[in-house]
Amino acid sequence: MKPGFILVDIKDLPVEPGWLFRQAGPVIAIGPDVSTSVAANADVILPDQEAAASLIENIEQFPVAALVLVQVLRATEGMDIHSGLKVESLAYSMLQTSLEYQRWLRARKDPPQHIVGNDQAILIEREGDIVRATLNRPENRNSLTVEMRDALIELFQLVDIDDSISRLELRGAGSCFCVGGELREFGLSNDASQAHSIRSSHNPSALMAAISQRTHCFLHSACLGSGIELPAFAGKLTATRKAFFQLPELSFGLIPGAGGCISIARRIGRHRTSWMVLSGKKINAETALEWGLVDEIVE
Repeated sequence: MKPGFILVDIKDLPVEPGWLFRQAGPVIAIGPDVSTSVAANADVILPDQEAAASLIENIEQFPVAALVLVQVLRATEGMDIHSGLKVESLAYSMLQTSLEYQRWLRARKDPPQHIVGNDQAILIEREGDIVRATLNRPENRNSLTVEMRDALIELFQLVDIDDSISRLELRGAGSCFCVGGELREFGLSNDASQAHSIRSSHNPSALMAAISQRTHCFLHSACLGSGIELPAFAGKLTATRKAFFQLPELSFGLIPGAGGCISIARRIGRHRTSWMVLSGKKINAETALEWGLVDEIVE
């Protein structure tokens, strides 16, 4: 039996505290955004059923990933960042064993492979107390490979232990900031529990959160998946006017696994985060600024 969803008129949504936690799958409320007590019992609030159509289609195609997403967002809403990251990682690891994710893996043409560049994954320069770092895989649109992840961990650890660094500025070389996880590497690990173990001790998101008040990310063009999940931990996010943002993980049978269930939800709220993942739709820089996903737009 597939897990389902609840579609309800917002005026009929229960106001009983904790009602949402007793529901399994997504609760989609239709109508104007209302009081906090009512909104607390919805995962997504949409203006009409037409706006819900694409979400419902995606939920029906990936029902397990959709269920896990909303449950993680509900559970982590009041958690501290590091506890929330552990819950996200456990859920993500479990989904890596799911039929939905395995179906996506089998549909790919090529087997998984490690992607390694010929020079430094991140270029780093220091001027006084400011460190400027640039993701340096423009040929791969700065996708987050294992190599890039490890380089980010080293960078963030350096900033964390060096109190003489007042600010870290992070940019991406080439046509965009980052298109997210390197899909060609998905499926390399057959041990989901080991993947969780690695994330527990080698997690760039946790390190970014620790240095957030000293970190300023400059985003341009495509910022997909981990390409916005990770920067969302930064104390300040600046985006160009043509930047756009998307969380496509549901279409792989997964949820955001680079900290997005925590970082993005803390910036734009649980309802909008659910919508971004369940719909898979892009938002532009103006919407991101209005929602609080970014802090400033520059030309």
